[in-house]
Amino acid sequence: MIDIDDKVLADLKSGFSLPSKPEVLQNLQNELNSDEPELGNIAEIISEDVGTAAAVLKVINSPAYGMSRTISDIRQAVILLGVNCITQLVTGHLLKNAFEQEECSISLQRFWDNATDMSQLAMAIGKQIKTTVPLENLQLLGLFHDSGIPAMAMRFDNYNDLMTRAYQRGEQSLLYYEEQIYPVSHTIVGYYLASSWHLPKPICQMILRHHDESYLKEETDPTLKATFAAMKLAENLSFEAKHFRPCGDWFAFKDLVLVALELSDDDYTNLKEDVEEYFIH
Repeated sequence: MIDIDDKVLADLKSGFSLPSKPEVLQNLQNELNSDEPELGNIAEIISEDVGTAAAVLKVINSPAYGMSRTISDIRQAVILLGVNCITQLVTGHLLKNAFEQEECSISLQRFWDNATDMSQLAMAIGKQIKTTVPLENLQLLGLFHDSGIPAMAMRFDNYNDLMTRAYQRGEQSLLYYEEQIYPVSHTIVGYYLASSWHLPKPICQMILRHHDESYLKEETDPTLKATFAAMKLAENLSFEAKHFRPCGDWFAFKDLVLVALELSDDDYTNLKEDVEEYFIH
């Protein structure tokens, strides 16, 4: 278990300018928390933000969701996929537009491209494993799990140098290098951001602990465990396809991940080959 002490929270509040929860998300959450949420109201809230509505429809109509026909109306999407799925998609889109490039020391385009790749891989893995995992949770977790990174890159001018060093060396995770020089890590910042946006608490915990292998030893809910494991597997497969070596913390996670997902070494090898082919094409 990871504890966040008061000093770390004070550093976050005083030193970080985290994006506030967008109005459309607040309105959506207000409707969902009402005594009798109305699908029509939910669809109207989303539709009023043209950019968000278009982005949600684009994701829904992508191969990842495998719709038999094109969905062209938000109300139709809400009815077919349910309010939880739509809310997660809206949240993911809003996150990608919450940071400004001119204030950030890393390329946000490259960062979100990588996050989107991982999100898509996590959903693909979710379709293949035995445990039923909500795909919208994998989609959101894929985007949000490293959401503390752009915030760190806005706060620290030398953060891009640290990321480069961490990826070049490869024997440790990014978290390890952060803890050597910064008062806070991207996992804690991401957790704080996700909590302030009122994401589901289990998702917030996964964001906080996604470099903590003890999560898979302690979590007893099979769906949550499979969700976390699918995220870690997607993270490593995406990283390995691009950098030709595993993530710094993969060897600490590999056996736990494969057990949680009920995958054999042969299954892992087949998935790895599929991912390599995906990035080639």
